[in-house]
This record gives sequence, structure tokens and C-alpha cells, in this order.
Amino acid sequence: MAQEDPDRRRFGSAHHGYRLRPPLAEETVRVFERQHGVRLPASYRSFVKDVADGGAGPDYGLLGLTGEVDEDEALYDLREEGRRAGFLSTPFPHTEAWPGPGRQGDADYSVRGSLVIGECGCGTFHRLVVTGRNAGQVWFDDPDWGGLTPGPDFRNWYSAWLAAT
Repeated sequence: MAQEDPDRRRFGSAHHGYRLRPPLAEETVRVFERQHGVRLPASYRSFVKDVADGGAGPDYGLLGLTGEVDEDEALYDLREEGRRAGFLSTPFPHTEAWPGPGRQGDADYSVRGSLVIGECGCGTFHRLVVTGRNAGQVWFDDPDWGGLTPGPDFRNWYSAWLAAT
């Protein structure tokens, strides 16, 4: 991909530079799972263990499972939210698209049970559902305008990005 886009014209490529971070050791993944009371979805778990702990990926790339986010970045508060006790172990409540708070009034726009894995820009994000009926899916999160939109399994989501040129 980097050879086909040397000028980094593809959206987000200037940010991630088509570079992958080193994968995580099995023990590091287990520690994360124990701390949060979850078992990561299989396709994502194998990715961070065997391929990379973040880096090149859709839009601005993948966040590393264990990486820190700078306090000045939009992702900082979401990353901290996802690390609160019980946040990931609580089942993700949605099974179909959710229009969001702007269209549902005070309805619950809960994203518990999901992990932010990437930023799309303009306050939108990719979320990996970790617990609940849709565990393993990557959902598009646009809290201001579009709400939550279900997507494919992590492996299919990432593969689609690789295939798109």
C-alpha cells in the first residue's frame, strides 16, 4: 500500500504512514483481558497478537490496545472511558443501528461493551464491540449526527480496507 501511495494521498495515510506497530505478547493480551473482565473477540485478539498492536488501518489508523493517547487528542476521553472498571465487561446494548441522542431525545446512547479502535475524523469513530450479542463487529460511531451503525466482523472490516485501493 505504501508503494502504491508514496505521496500519502489516501485518507489518513499521512497519519499512520502505512506502518504497523509490533504485535503484543500473549501475556500482555491476557493481562488486558483480566483487568477488564473480558475475552477479546477472536479476530481482533489474533490481530493484536499475531499481526500488529495498531498502526495502519482505516481512516487515521488503528489504536493500539495498550498504547497511550495524548491528552490533546479527541480520542483521549473515549480511551479513558473505555478503561473504566466495568465499561468493557458490560454487554453492548445495541443489536441494530441506533440513531443517536439528537434523534432520540434523552434516550440512552450507551456504548458500554465497546472499545474505540480508530478515529474517522470530525468526531466520528470506529468501535469494536467486545461484549454482547454483536461481539466482534466494528460499529461506526457518529454521536452528533448519525448515531451507531453496525458493521462487519473485525477481520472482514480490516480486510475490506486492505482491498480498497
